Amino acid sequence: MAQDRLSMRSRPEPGEPLIPFINWRGLATLYMKEVRRFFKVQLQTVWAPAITTLLFLAIFTIALGRGDREVMGFPFNSFLAPGLIIMGMIQNAFANTSSSLLIGKVQGTIVDVLMPPISTGELLASYIAGAVTRGFLVGAAVFGAMWLWPGLQPVIREPWAILYFGVMGTMLLGILGVLTGLWAEKFDHAAAVTNFIVQPLSLLSGTFYVIERLPPLFQTISHANPFFYIIDGFRYGFLGTSDGPVLQGALVLLALNLLLGGLAYWLLAVGWRIKN
Repeated sequence: MAQDRLSMRSRPEPGEPLIPFINWRGLATLYMKEVRRFFKVQLQTVWAPAITTLLFLAIFTIALGRGDREVMGFPFNSFLAPGLIIMGMIQNAFANTSSSLLIGKVQGTIVDVLMPPISTGELLASYIAGAVTRGFLVGAAVFGAMWLWPGLQPVIREPWAILYFGVMGTMLLGILGVLTGLWAEKFDHAAAVTNFIVQPLSLLSGTFYVIERLPPLFQTISHANPFFYIIDGFRYGFLGTSDGPVLQGALVLLALNLLLGGLAYWLLAVGWRIKN
């Protein structure tokens, strides 16, 4: 009888949560699911984007880098390399979360992540962490390959800037990918966001040119592009100089992540387009 009373006292009361704070095991499990999902096809999700980025470097170096051309006091390929690295990182971070949610909705497997005892914050954190991981793996692959490029050995001058803008950039695109995955009903919808929003903003963000050389109107438009702050801040980590105010870019990205992260959290919490 005494043992029965002791076991009854150790049991939680009805309605008392068994996991009162953070479900670390569930969070880690979903994160590993996301990592294993893209890593099973790493040739497509990691190495192919790295090769594509190197092709950009080859084309623009050959076309515009002749005659010892310098930009911001650096050889053109040294100026170009950091922007290409972070561009590949953020594009793949977006692809990771948008495809994961959309595949789950189309195949009907989204219920597998909605039924377990995982909170909305843990669910969102797992998706974003998976996107950041894929982005940094692509970035590491490109960075390593660039060391084999003739006359190009990227030098890290400000590690904090590379880490901060790399994390903030991949987080921002990971959150945008979550929003796209929730909104999209078919793959054409996600492709439209990629083709008409993500890629144009990436290409028109100062990756291949200096913003200060543009006419005043286009400089203003460029400073309204959040991708500019991602690329400019990340490039600052390699070159030690920037095309815009680094602190302003850091604050803009922090604000956007908080704003869009809050929106994604709310949409996941109410089950918009995934629970009906």
